[in-house]
Amino acid sequence: MEIFQIVGIGIVATILAVILRQQKPEIAMQVSIVTGLIIFIFVISKMEYVIKVLSNLADKVNLDFIYFSTILKVIGIAYITEFAAQVSRDAGEGAIASKIELGGKILIMVISMPILIGLLDLILKIMP
Repeated sequence: MEIFQIVGIGIVATILAVILRQQKPEIAMQVSIVTGLIIFIFVISKMEYVIKVLSNLADKVNLDFIYFSTILKVIGIAYITEFAAQVSRDAGEGAIASKIELGGKILIMVISMPILIGLLDLILKIMP
């Protein structure tokens, strides 16, 4: 199972980073970042299946493509933002991590506007 690969990579990298942090803290940080990227790329490759299934479901219920693509973009922004914020926190930069999260939230709001407008239009049509 792939989870054992992810956990194995994570545990080995954690032990390596802890050992290196005592001798070479800058290399320990690089190990941490590279490990995060490896796991992130590994997991992203698995998202293709999820997107295909969701796309098929959206087709079956006649969901407008703009809504489906917007939802996927929001999910992508959320995952990428979380990853970048965690890397910043691991580097001891909590303030930068907070700014990354704020930027992600604002971008999610901007991208979600078509869905919000569509929802408000629907509500206005229902109301007399």
